[in-house]
Amino acid sequence: MRLDSHQHFWNYTTNPDDFPWMTDGLQALKREYLPIDLAPLRAGAGIDGTIAVQARELDAETDFLLQLAAGDPSIRGVVGWVDLCAPDVEARLEQWSGKPALKGLRMLIHDRKNPDFAHSTDHARGVGKLETYGLTYDLLLRTVHLPSAIRLVDRLPDQPFVIDHIAKPAMDGSDWPEWETGIREIAQRPHVLCKLSGLVTEADWGNWQTSTFTPFLNTVLEAFGPDRLMIGSDWPVCTLAGSYGETLDVVLQWSQALSRDEQAKILGANCARFYSVT
Repeated sequence: MRLDSHQHFWNYTTNPDDFPWMTDGLQALKREYLPIDLAPLRAGAGIDGTIAVQARELDAETDFLLQLAAGDPSIRGVVGWVDLCAPDVEARLEQWSGKPALKGLRMLIHDRKNPDFAHSTDHARGVGKLETYGLTYDLLLRTVHLPSAIRLVDRLPDQPFVIDHIAKPAMDGSDWPEWETGIREIAQRPHVLCKLSGLVTEADWGNWQTSTFTPFLNTVLEAFGPDRLMIGSDWPVCTLAGSYGETLDVVLQWSQALSRDEQAKILGANCARFYSVT
């Protein structure tokens, strides 16, 4: 079974104000991207199912994704949004209790002005409630956020975490020393996994090759091992730099050097285990 561990859906035209992160340079994303749009791309790439990840910091986003999942069995799980910094975070989490399609939550850490937001008191308190509800947590980071994320995961050794987009290093290598140090350090925590996703949009959109990403992929393989990596497309954000198939091919081609068992883990089994999907 092959699973895309990271993709998005949205109704931009209906809710344009819900997407402040879509700046003028992201005009191509300002339309609808729904399961009917992904279906032929997913089938063409041999992907059996996906994890739909939040793109809006609204309670309505979780409802939206769960409704899509209820109508499309290819959506094997949802990573939704709850304000984990809210004083009544437990009451907010309770409203989602018993929703089997909800596998985890995410907040947009890398959009916060404070680089130490990940381990800030309110955020850490909220993330600390997720284990009770059987929910995972997606860490959306850039290199600068890795030290704070390390402190967060050390504080919560029983909470399952996954790093989105290998923590978004600069693909020109400009922050390589800091990124490599941070990614190898956080990888020493066995309850942290890593998504091989979002790579093409961190490169030069019009001038990248699969070999551009090889040093980064080799590093996370050395750091996490094949049991804690999972492929993801970051569709439709990835379409800024490449098609769905081209984006997945970055990891598919790189993984050809691995054993069939290692490939099977990275291309689906690890995702299924982490998010508890079948």
